[in-house]
This record gives sequence, structure tokens and C-alpha cells, in this order.
Amino acid sequence: MVSVPAKKNNGGPWVGSVAVMVSDRERSKRWYTEMLGMSVLMDGDHWVTVGRKGKGGAIHLCLASDVGGLPLEPGNTGILVLVDGDLKKECAALKKRGVDFVHEPKKQPWGLWDAMVRDPDGNELLLMEGD
Repeated sequence: MVSVPAKKNNGGPWVGSVAVMVSDRERSKRWYTEMLGMSVLMDGDHWVTVGRKGKGGAIHLCLASDVGGLPLEPGNTGILVLVDGDLKKECAALKKRGVDFVHEPKKQPWGLWDAMVRDPDGNELLLMEGD
């Protein structure tokens, strides 16, 4: 029997950004920053990303007309957004700012709490507590 030593992960790839199709980049940029509380990480014509500086990946606000008029596909994006602190408190603050909730914070059968919000184009983002 031959033993193969485990390879070390020498950094490997990581997610830089995930595209979310939007119909109005400026409106979406305002929503993700003013309503959700993210920061603009890059703002260069087509390449506009939002997220949190020093906290991982970014969301690329991809204008549908910039990529051949791809159709918007509202619904669950599969994007997980982590929030600092108590999820219920954070969601209460988001709700006061007018953020549209698909579902308010609820405890899932596996023990964690989550909530889901909807951006102006109907893209849904899952919120959970992070570190």
C-alpha cells in the first residue's frame, strides 16, 4: 500500500466577485450601499463591485445591457451575505431602512438563524451571522 502525503493548500484560488444582473447600476449601487450597508469596492464604468473592505468577495453589479442584454433572473442568487452581530437586530435595522424581506430572521432546523432580502431587481440574498 502506497501512502500519498496530503497536499498543502498554498493559497489556492478564491472568489473575487460574483455577478448579479441588474437593470440600473446606479440604483443598485445605492441600494447595496445605502440600504444594505455595503461599500463600493470598485467603480469603473462596467466594473462596479460592492462588498465590505477586507472581508472577502464582492458582488459585481452587472448591467444586463452591458453583456448582450442577458435577461434578468430574479430570485435566489445563492449568495450568502454575512452580517456582524445579532442577525435579528441587524435585520430590524435593515427593515427600518426599507429593505424588502423574502423571509424575516428564522431559526433553521440545523440550528442557525437566517433571513433573505430582495434587491430592487428581485435578486434574493441570504443573510447569516458572520465573525
